[in-house]
Amino acid sequence: MKKILFSLLTIASFAISSCSSDDNGGITPTDDDPGSGTGEEIIKTGFITADETWEAENVYILEGKVVVSENVTLTIEPGTIIKGEEGQESLASALVVDQGGKLIAEGTPSSPIIFTSVLDGIEPGEITGTLTTADTGLWGGVILLGRAPISVNGDIETAQIEGIPADEDYGQYGGTDPADNSGSLKYVSIRHGGVTIGQDNEINGLTLGGVGSGTTI
Repeated sequence: MKKILFSLLTIASFAISSCSSDDNGGITPTDDDPGSGTGEEIIKTGFITADETWEAENVYILEGKVVVSENVTLTIEPGTIIKGEEGQESLASALVVDQGGKLIAEGTPSSPIIFTSVLDGIEPGEITGTLTTADTGLWGGVILLGRAPISVNGDIETAQIEGIPADEDYGQYGGTDPADNSGSLKYVSIRHGGVTIGQDNEINGLTLGGVGSGTTI
């Protein structure tokens, strides 16, 4: 498996194949960040089995692993805030896009999509949170899994991604489709995540496994 480590917080738009990345920290504070504070908290858990859209007026709470299933598209509106519940090692919360699923998360420079910890007091309409760059490892992260080749020699077709138990089918990545499409991420900020489960076993802020060139990040 090829691995490329990024230290980006805000994701621009470039295409990738198969990699893994780790993002922690905050965003530069601004003075004109009043926030609306009008959203309701919506708890998400388990498998998403039908297309749905997460709206910017709400705050979405990830409890445990929330999995976008095969043939399902999760769309997240610009400015939406998603918070991961506390949890360490294998219990860490994360948004997982299974092979064949798609995540369409396209923020804007003024309305980024923000993934952060449930301990962050940030509210809808705000960009600056209440945590600092020292607050890391508070939840898992975002995991995209595709069907692109993961071995240069073609001797390994699929594998289990780090951070997901070996007996969970939704942790598989890799395949034979170089142009596989797992969705699009633009102007997304992933904060205060990333947990270590064991040696060579972790969930990064952003983990990409077997993601094909049809994916935009």
